[in-house]
Amino acid sequence: MSADLDPVESAEPSGSADTLGPADRPGAVDRHGSADRPGTVDRPGTVDRHGSADSPRPPLRLAYGKETWKEIAFLLSNLFTALAGFVYAVVSIALGVGLAVTVIGLPLLALGLGGARLLGRSERARARALLGVKVAEPSPLPARGGFFGWLWSRLKDPVAWRTQLYGLIRLPWGIVTFTVGLVSLLVLWPVLPFLARGLTNGDRGMVRGLLSPSDELERRIAELESDRGVVVDTAAADLRRIERDLHDGAQARLVALAMGLGLAKEKLLDDPEAAAAMVDEAHGEVKLALQELRDLARGIHPAVLTDRGLSAALSSVSARCTVPVKVRVDLVERPAEAIEGIAYFTVSELLQNVSKHARARSASVDVWRSGDRLMLQVEDDGAGGARLDGGTGLAGLAERLGAVDGLLVVDSPEGGPTTVTAELPWRSRPVS
Repeated sequence: MSADLDPVESAEPSGSADTLGPADRPGAVDRHGSADRPGTVDRPGTVDRHGSADSPRPPLRLAYGKETWKEIAFLLSNLFTALAGFVYAVVSIALGVGLAVTVIGLPLLALGLGGARLLGRSERARARALLGVKVAEPSPLPARGGFFGWLWSRLKDPVAWRTQLYGLIRLPWGIVTFTVGLVSLLVLWPVLPFLARGLTNGDRGMVRGLLSPSDELERRIAELESDRGVVVDTAAADLRRIERDLHDGAQARLVALAMGLGLAKEKLLDDPEAAAAMVDEAHGEVKLALQELRDLARGIHPAVLTDRGLSAALSSVSARCTVPVKVRVDLVERPAEAIEGIAYFTVSELLQNVSKHARARSASVDVWRSGDRLMLQVEDDGAGGARLDGGTGLAGLAERLGAVDGLLVVDSPEGGPTTVTAELPWRSRPVS
């Protein structure tokens, strides 16, 4: 036996052609760590003694979120939209101003400004879809009488002029953002998300600064227009209610009373006893008609509110509630008559909701002044679950309060208690 024979090989019987040695078994590793011998199998995931792994690694992917891709799309589209806006602004302003000495100059400029509004709307839509910028649409221009009214309203439209300025300054910015975005997408993709966020923040600032509604005044005007519609609708509904109550209530009773007195007059000589009974029945009808007229007058404006103020009026209305109500009014002076009337009817309607829907055992009414606001709070220990859209009249009440710059807040968890807080602007009563 040779002395330099491999110990592993010497352990095998000689001449065994059918027996595989350790070096011949699939996947075997020799003493030198070599796996390149004939018969070895390179199995995926095999790890040698040095810890090296030959398993395939997953391909490298760009871990960009949806928002990042939207920002990149916005940057790459900036060049085309900026070019279109720049050309439109230059051409429309140049034609309008250049031809201003002619008859068609100013109308062309007005039409160009009207088209600028449409371009601004498309830019706001693009920023809203790709950048998530929530910019309100400006109010439409009011309709003016005649051609000159239309022309003047378009020529002094601040929204259109700022949109034209947006188109003029966007071209160099669009070139920069398109170039940086494209180059970064190709060679600087590791830092592209940060570049995209920084560049689109500039776009966000320009959209908010130049394409938003004119200012707080425009928003306020839109709110007042909406509130005016609510006030008109509420007044019309109140007039219809008064007309219906008069027609179906007091008027019908007075007609029946007149007919009864006419019959009593005819029977006065022939049948005095029947005439007396008719007069007695008519007397009862008169009392009922008077009561209905008092209720109607109280619904328009209660006399106790005019004579004694909010504290006495709320005590009177709380006495008609189906549950005990504790009233606390902490006012040093009386508010203006209009505010006082709105406060009274607000509390009255809230107490009617308590009687009809709350299933409460008690309630409370608190009235106080906080700075330039009149605060009303109605609380009950009922079942709760009241909502502004719950069909209990709270939505309409909130609209009426909003029409006078008021506010209604409802806190009513399931199971109660319910707390409704109303705010009204404070206006002092003029000194008589």
